[in-house]
Formats: sequence, structure tokens, C-alpha cells
Amino acid sequence: MRTLVESNASAVLVIPGAELPDCGPGLGQGAPEARAVTPDGDVLLLVPADSPAARATAHARDGDLAAVMEITDVAPVAVPHRIRGRARIAGWLTPVTGTERVRCAGLLAERHPAGPFPGTAWTPLRLEVGEGRLDDLWGGGHVEPEEFAAAVPDPVATRETELLQHLAAAHDDRMRSLCALLDGRGRARGPWERVVPLALDRFGLRVRFCAAGNGKVLDARFDFPRPVRDMAGLRRAVHALFDAAAAG
Repeated sequence: MRTLVESNASAVLVIPGAELPDCGPGLGQGAPEARAVTPDGDVLLLVPADSPAARATAHARDGDLAAVMEITDVAPVAVPHRIRGRARIAGWLTPVTGTERVRCAGLLAERHPAGPFPGTAWTPLRLEVGEGRLDDLWGGGHVEPEEFAAAVPDPVATRETELLQHLAAAHDDRMRSLCALLDGRGRARGPWERVVPLALDRFGLRVRFCAAGNGKVLDARFDFPRPVRDMAGLRRAVHALFDAAAAG
């Protein structure tokens, strides 16, 4: 969940029952322009100054507002059933004011060096995490605020989109060679018309095998011998995986 929050996956901020002066009662929602996580585990959100979230927070009587951020993780390559996971984070939304705005701007600028930055057109908000729920290709479960604050994003996440797209576009032969590493049941379900890289993290590579004609798919996870710590370790691990596949 920490990786998804700090990724570029699409997110929607929902404020149940938000009642705005010019909108009446309803469900205020919008997409944050940028987000980052503080050392305490709060989520900083940059939203348009005229967005429902900014206006609802400004009109909150008790200084905080119940809100939910929903994140959808979509595979960056063309593949059947592209949604890889969803995260739902519920908490309390407050405006970032005073000297906090400077620290907020620094964290957001570090996370998004190309902008946008807080200014007259943007309002920074803070989402204090109350509870989280994650459902993805690996399973599902609840995430406590303390777990979220203590976690770190996956070191591969910032390059995952680029690497998966490169594997899909330039290394189809190597991707197909991974069929040799499937167990007997996986091979028997073939032949596989397409072999598509689906997800990449410090633990391994997940691949979707797509059968010809019948629409059937098989997901296989190829674990690295040990979690990688950086891009150099990732390159070695991926090359070792393809070498093992070539050896058959």
C-alpha cells in the first residue's frame, strides 16, 4: 500500500456526504494532482484550490473531515485484465497551513521534481491514515496506520513502468523463453500466444501467459533468489532469470 500511495497509480479522493455551499449534499470527490508521505505516515495531497476536497476541508466545522482515497493500480502494458490491485485508505483530511506548507512543498517537490508545486492554484491537504485495505495480485488484507508509517516503498517502483514496457516491446523472445520454467501443468495449458510482463518488484517478476483463441490466461511468479536493493541488483537478477530460462 505504501508503494501504491507513492506511485503514479491513479487515485480518487472521496469525501462521503460532503455538503458544499454551491453543490448541496452529495459525494465530493476528485483526483489529487500529487501525493507524498510524511515521516509520520500521513499522506500529503495536492489538489486544485477550487476542488470539492479543498472547499469541503475549508468548510469543515471541527477542523477535520472524514475522507477516503481510492487507488487503482493498472498494468503499464497491454494485457487482458489490466487492473493489478486496489487500495482504499480511510482517514481524516485537514488543510496544511502556516509553516507546515513549506515542509509540505519540499516533500511534494522531492516526490514530483517536475511539479506541480503548491501555489495560488493549488491547495495542500493532509490525510491522517485511520485504516487501509489492499487487494492485489498477491492477495488482500488490512493495513494498520503504524504498519503504513513504518513501511518503505519498493525500490523498483519508480522504474517499473519503463522496465516492463521495455521488456514487452524489445524482448519478446526472452519473455517467451520463460515458458521453459513453468511446471508441467503450466506447459500443458498452453500453447501460449503471448507472454507479457505484468509486474516487477524487489522480490521478482510476475508474467501473464495468454493462450491463443480461448482467452485463458495463466499468471506465474518468478522469484529472485533474494530481494534486490537497487537497479544494479535488479539487472543481475533479471539476467540470471533469463539465463536460467535459456538453459531450459
